[in-house]
Amino acid sequence: QVQLVESGGGLVQPGGSLRLSCVASGSIFSISTMSWYRQAPGKQRDLVAAITSGGITNYADSVKGRFTISRDNAKNTVYLQMNSLKPEDTAVYYCKLEWKNFGVLVATHWGQGTQVTVSS
Repeated sequence: QVQLVESGGGLVQPGGSLRLSCVASGSIFSISTMSWYRQAPGKQRDLVAAITSGGITNYADSVKGRFTISRDNAKNTVYLQMNSLKPEDTAVYYCKLEWKNFGVLVATHWGQGTQVTVSS
């Protein structure tokens, strides 16, 4: 039922900025934890940032101070503002929705990803 569509990726120079967006269908967005993951070729998919339904955020150490996750429940959208981008940030970025009931994970949904390339 839930579908996630990412956008905003592209080619940017080191030190530049991008803002990724993820729009969710369905009615469970506002009560779900949203997160961004990234995966480079040949590497595992790693958590970049997460935000709970209550607005609590968590970031990977590698992006702290550079990336900011936020959400707009009225638009069913989660954002990832990426500043001071580095070549090692190059990856496909995926949006993830987690729906929990009484602390139990009952549903997980992934977007198809958007490519971010940081290069001169």
